[in-house]
Amino acid sequence: MLSKFNPTGRQDAGAPEGGGYRDRFAQDCADFTTLPIRLPPMFPHRAHADTIPWQPGPYPGVELKVLHRNPATGGVTVLRRFAAGTTVPAHVHPLANETAYVLQGEWIEDDVTYTPGTCFFAPKGERHGPHVAHQEVISLTVFDGPLTVA
Repeated sequence: MLSKFNPTGRQDAGAPEGGGYRDRFAQDCADFTTLPIRLPPMFPHRAHADTIPWQPGPYPGVELKVLHRNPATGGVTVLRRFAAGTTVPAHVHPLANETAYVLQGEWIEDDVTYTPGTCFFAPKGERHGPHVAHQEVISLTVFDGPLTVA
């Protein structure tokens, strides 16, 4: 004997009088939306950049919006804004790998121009830069450890 799909466990899960299984299934699913179950959010941390103020970055002309900070590693995910005319000197991040994705503007390093859509990675301890922004540049940048520069 075939068993009927019965997500509610009710005894009356058969076809309603004059209706079909689709009608019964639709009613069963509707019943689930009224249950007093509160599920945890899919993403326990959420941030909207419009609600976070810019704060000074590690160099003049650089500002950051900290979107997330990992308390276990000290890592941060930031929006980073370089004002037009900013040059960040060559530097090292001794405690973190850096992954940056250019969202807006053109970022120039070693005579290579990085445009929106470019993603690049700088391993922890590797010297990189200088970075030059002839126009305003915004990047989404992830540091997997504390954001320090040397």
